[in-house]
Amino acid sequence: MAGKKQFDVDVVLDAAMVQFWRAGYAGTSLDDLSSATGLNRSSIYSSLGDKDSLYLRCLDRYATRYGDRYDRALSRASKEPLRAIREFFDVTLKRIADPDLPDGCLVAQTAMAIPVLSPAIAARAIEALGAQRARLRTALRATKLADGDAADFAVHLAAVNQSLAVMSRAGASQKQLRTVIDISMSALSQALHARS
Repeated sequence: MAGKKQFDVDVVLDAAMVQFWRAGYAGTSLDDLSSATGLNRSSIYSSLGDKDSLYLRCLDRYATRYGDRYDRALSRASKEPLRAIREFFDVTLKRIADPDLPDGCLVAQTAMAIPVLSPAIAARAIEALGAQRARLRTALRATKLADGDAADFAVHLAAVNQSLAVMSRAGASQKQLRTVIDISMSALSQALHARS
């Protein structure tokens, strides 16, 4: 269509996602989004919706991108459970170590801001956290852990994973983060050996 500016929606959504991730929902203005995406305010509204709609799209994009990586890591849990869980955590550590990405986790950051967010955004963050626990629970059930133990470890490991993101944002070193993971892996290893 003549006269209409064309842009790559994926590139724009990634730029908006990183902006929200870096500054949070409340700390990101439409001017910030315009600067990050290269689109003017009217183009953002007409193409991507209002700020809430755009944030939801970015949150979904983030959850899908990293959720797929977590799923791949956990896919071998029935055969190599400890390796699968370690690779699950490696997804987070690689994201944290990536110099092109902000520290932390967009989902964790959103969850911490739930009291001041719209009900739709709060619900989506809670849903993303639930999906994380569910993927871990499914993987742990494949290890033959009892359902109750699998559910408990899923809650624990999801909480550890979110805490890694929060700790990284506060400046924790990779060594400190790996120590946290090692303690959780030790507990899981003991539980798995007790079931053997």
